[in-house]
Amino acid sequence: MYLKKSLVFAGFLGLAVALLVFYTQSQTFSPQQLRERAKTEVDELKNSGLIQNGDIIFQTSLSSQSRAIQLATHSKYSHCGIIYEEKGRFYVFEAIQPVKTTPLDTWIARGKNGHYVIKRPHNADDILTKNTLKKMKAEGQKFKGKNYDLTFEWSDDRIYCSELVWKIYQRATGIEIGELETLSDFDLSHAIVREKIKERFGEKIPKNETVISPAALYESNLLITVQSN
Repeated sequence: MYLKKSLVFAGFLGLAVALLVFYTQSQTFSPQQLRERAKTEVDELKNSGLIQNGDIIFQTSLSSQSRAIQLATHSKYSHCGIIYEEKGRFYVFEAIQPVKTTPLDTWIARGKNGHYVIKRPHNADDILTKNTLKKMKAEGQKFKGKNYDLTFEWSDDRIYCSELVWKIYQRATGIEIGELETLSDFDLSHAIVREKIKERFGEKIPKNETVISPAALYESNLLITVQSN
């Protein structure tokens, strides 16, 4: 009898733990909660010295194209930008509509569940000198205010997030973070991806267009992870 009761209790306890885990994992934060949490995290990052000028930050965007990007690249990350510090505050230089600078806490709170990952080059101390960071910002200014590139072309007329990061780094430091691909390298089989491609390109898909995805940047062996929440 004692054994039976113990097994029943253990079963209830296991169920309670499972429900608690499910409840915790299924929680979503309100926009206000995300903003407050992001502000606290940015303060902690600043005080700890974990982030630096030139770091690259990734998130799962809540934009209409995010899911298609995730499916096509087999990655959870669909947006990225470069972190800079200005007058004691951290910002993200990013290509949305238009290319602009966004306060880091605002940027973090805008992503899915406020999750982000920060990476930087292995030998950042040698690469990201004051002169190089100045060059990076100068390259970025050439893109500031430009429209977001909905068709992911490799020209400078319009620009998308990972293209902005790649070109700034390549032109200011000579480093190519992430392997360039073409649209044909992506997984275009999912219905969501096909629908988004048809919306953007119609029946003429430029499969040989050079592209760089957030996933390619994220997976680059030139970068190390310095922070993930």
